[in-house]
Amino acid sequence: MSSTTSPFPEEIELVGEGLVLRPWTESDLAAMPDLFDHPDIAYWTPIVSPFDAAAARARLDRSRRLRTEGTALLLAITVDGGAPLGEVMVRRAPEGTEIGYAVGPAHRGQGLAARAVRVMAAYAFEQLGVDQVILELEAENAASVAVAVAERTGFELLDVPLIASEDKGRTYALQTWGLRRP
Repeated sequence: MSSTTSPFPEEIELVGEGLVLRPWTESDLAAMPDLFDHPDIAYWTPIVSPFDAAAARARLDRSRRLRTEGTALLLAITVDGGAPLGEVMVRRAPEGTEIGYAVGPAHRGQGLAARAVRVMAAYAFEQLGVDQVILELEAENAASVAVAVAERTGFELLDVPLIASEDKGRTYALQTWGLRRP
């Protein structure tokens, strides 16, 4: 991002959909491996694997750096501001304002990702002034695409080329889903 990109607020808490989205803190470090050290997270996301205490520290430091740079905002998904259940992110990128998410295996099936995406999309529309947010998802990731998140939150598959990429030794193609400002 350019040096003219404004940082995200240091103190931020997004509330809605029965959730409280808040910055990661030192007190979350012990919980992060249980959320992110899982084969599904390793396969479908760019989050490092294995995810241990050192990875948790690096993720916390990275989230703070990206927020200060104005590149991305990574927030813990909670129901009450307490224990983290996953993460939701908004990232300013050349291809668009992207939302990403990961929910810990023990907390799936509660609609946390879909609710967190709706709250983050509202933030992007209302506070960042964007006209559209995107999700970049692998078509094979049925939990994210059809069933749990993209369609449930009103995103539509955009007629744009697939994004070919490689991560952790595997190649894949991402579909781009878009949600326009209401």
